[in-house]
Amino acid sequence: MAFDVITPTKFGQAAITTGVTTLYTVPASTRALLKEFSIANTTAAAINVRVFLVPSAGTAGTANAFLYDVSITGNNTLQYNGIEVLNAGDTIQIQAASAGLTIIASGAEAT
Repeated sequence: MAFDVITPTKFGQAAITTGVTTLYTVPASTRALLKEFSIANTTAAAINVRVFLVPSAGTAGTANAFLYDVSITGNNTLQYNGIEVLNAGDTIQIQAASAGLTIIASGAEAT
């Protein structure tokens, strides 16, 4: 499948809550390339984070965990740089053990 247009895209910026939350959904007829994300811990205590790359119509769980219970120390940042391909309808979902984490994620959409 060839792509005519590749557009740099900010996938989301949000506080990560204790419930599983969708940060980004790949639009129809599109593939997305997750290029990077940063998760900042704005508290003094360590907080665990989960990031899921969920297939279309799927549910976040251990089968699609990208990060699972990774501890981010207080007043520190976790950074990811790489390439993960997501198909139309796939989602990036996030969850924290407690309040105090924020995420910024970006990449590209290809149509």
